[in-house]
Amino acid sequence: MVTEPRRRGPAFTPPQALAVGFALLILVGTVLLALPASHEPGRSLSLLDAFFMATSAVCVTGLAVVDVSSTFSRFGEVVILLLVQAGGLGIMSLSALMFLLTGRRIGLQERLMMQEALGSFSIAGVVRLTRTILLATLVVEAVGAALLSLRFLAYYPPAQAVYYGLFHAVTAFNNAGFDLTSRSLRPFQHDPVILLVMAGLILMGSMGFVVLQDIWRQKRWERFSLQTKLVVAVTGILTGAATLVVLLLEWGNPATLGSLPLPEKVLNAFFTAVTVRTAGFESIPTVSMASAVLLVAMVLMFIGGSPGGTGGGIRTTTFAVIALAVRAAVRGTEEIQAMGRRLPRELLHRAIAISAMAAAVITAAGGLLLVTESHLVSAPGNPFTAADVLFESTSAFTTMGLSTGVTPYLSAPGRLLVAVTMYLGRVGPLTAAVALAQRRRERARIDYPEERVMIG
Repeated sequence: MVTEPRRRGPAFTPPQALAVGFALLILVGTVLLALPASHEPGRSLSLLDAFFMATSAVCVTGLAVVDVSSTFSRFGEVVILLLVQAGGLGIMSLSALMFLLTGRRIGLQERLMMQEALGSFSIAGVVRLTRTILLATLVVEAVGAALLSLRFLAYYPPAQAVYYGLFHAVTAFNNAGFDLTSRSLRPFQHDPVILLVMAGLILMGSMGFVVLQDIWRQKRWERFSLQTKLVVAVTGILTGAATLVVLLLEWGNPATLGSLPLPEKVLNAFFTAVTVRTAGFESIPTVSMASAVLLVAMVLMFIGGSPGGTGGGIRTTTFAVIALAVRAAVRGTEEIQAMGRRLPRELLHRAIAISAMAAAVITAAGGLLLVTESHLVSAPGNPFTAADVLFESTSAFTTMGLSTGVTPYLSAPGRLLVAVTMYLGRVGPLTAAVALAQRRRERARIDYPEERVMIG
């Protein structure tokens, strides 16, 4: 009797494939950054530090244990840039590119993976969407690089200006936060062209490819999808509110906005409001900001970017669903409504689960860092506090990348912990969202009686 061979299922589910893909990319990046060719003469990098920097680049975070410009050679800087680009585009987008270039057929499993990676609602047209995303990314980054290069000519020789323009355009669009100046964008806090171009790239990268495509095609607000409307509305509200908060609380601070004229105060407050949510660049020193501003920054980075974008956090739409549910509860209504549409209840359950898991990881990472880095907090005369450590763990998980100066002083266990936290932040919310979305509803074998408990 001949038996048919049993068909094997896919080796990985889409969420698992994304997680493994990012891990492999980090491994390759670690090896490349550990090579002597990646370092400036007389400089070296431990394997742990190479792993940290590769993780930060692939997870588009920007936290750094060493100064990029003085530690890495041009080859090393290009490796970081390519890791940022690969991490920002996503493993599935790069895989799709390889399929397209080699002419191989893209199967259902690959299409499902691309759908989850891109934040698309359907697999229909996902290959075409991926092709569009790859092309649009190159075009946007090229335009940004050209604008920045032209402006950098006022500060650097032509070749360096072009290189700096390209590097910062890519890191800005991918919300990575790496820079080549050793001082982020603080040298350009008086330059509206550089700050506004960088802010524009950051916003476009963080809003998500599907939203940008919807805006490009539909043009008019009433024709936008609910997803696009929520992303644009939440992004605008958060950016505007954060700009006012930074202006109010940093107005008289001589180390941040205090010495700047009014137009530059507004410009730098706006740039700070944009970058503290997803990107990690700074035009005013984070370490000198008021504690209240740092608290607001932690809230903003926890919310993060939007689905399918290059930012981190729980995502703007997750925050919107929870906020709309709170509004419905206050009004005493059962339905969660937004802009003339009713949201399914299961979205709230997923939003709460994702937010709770993110908060749990950040709290756990912060607690462990307080243990591994107790020497930084408890030492007499040490400038760091427990709040700085918690800021670090939040920045790592949300892949935002700002630091109050703790990162270079982390111990070996602390560096490993922050690297793992960055990885979880890059793949965790996405993996959790997909896993929750794909769970099949199974009817309970027993219908238990309902009973209320008191809350609040």
